[in-house]
Amino acid sequence: MHILIVDDEALARSRLRTLIGDCEHGPHCVQEAADAQQALQLLQAAQPTPVQVLLLDIHMPGQNGLQLAQALAQLPQPPAIVFVTAHANHALDAFELDAADYLTKPVRLQRLQQALQKAERSLNARSTVDSGPALLIQERGATLRLPLSEVRYLKAEQKYITVRTVQRNYILDGALADLETRHSEQLLRVHRNALVLRAALRGLEKYDDPDEGEGWGLRLQGVPELLPISRRQLAAVRAELKEID
Repeated sequence: MHILIVDDEALARSRLRTLIGDCEHGPHCVQEAADAQQALQLLQAAQPTPVQVLLLDIHMPGQNGLQLAQALAQLPQPPAIVFVTAHANHALDAFELDAADYLTKPVRLQRLQQALQKAERSLNARSTVDSGPALLIQERGATLRLPLSEVRYLKAEQKYITVRTVQRNYILDGALADLETRHSEQLLRVHRNALVLRAALRGLEKYDDPDEGEGWGLRLQGVPELLPISRRQLAAVRAELKEID
């Protein structure tokens, strides 16, 4: 693989280069950059063999690693990113940028090999399928990337959001309004406390609620329960269903 090490400390770059040389499934083409600006120059010049993996520090003078990763995410074919940092408190931010892995210094050979394997799998997945937008779910100390296409609805309940898929429920920490803004093309507001996947809409049904009386429920693909619709959102849901028909 073509690997670019981005770190402002020369000793850190040298150690990573040595470890890469000891990795299995080599040899790899390795370049170094001392900051984000130099990294961008090397990325632009790396033709016809583009950089495939960035080993990226976070705390650097000028543009930091998170900002660089955010900028690279706008490229048509961005490299896979493995953050390599002395600080463990940026892991969530890193995975929100779809990082392949997150290593803390000092880096061990085995962990570096695992990270490069994850980066390679990430690159292979990109070449075979467009995974589309996703939600990042924190579960049992791990971060799960849940494709938005698997979601049927999101329902705000107290301090958390229940994420309903065909198979199961997940718990997400966040705000419905933020998700609605971020994924407006995929999600539709049907209630003050609920968003649904537009592609999962199947129909409307009347029902009698013992507390609220007669109302309308939304039938979604793959889930048995009806999702209540507020009167305010009923016209928008009907319009959406008409477009599907």
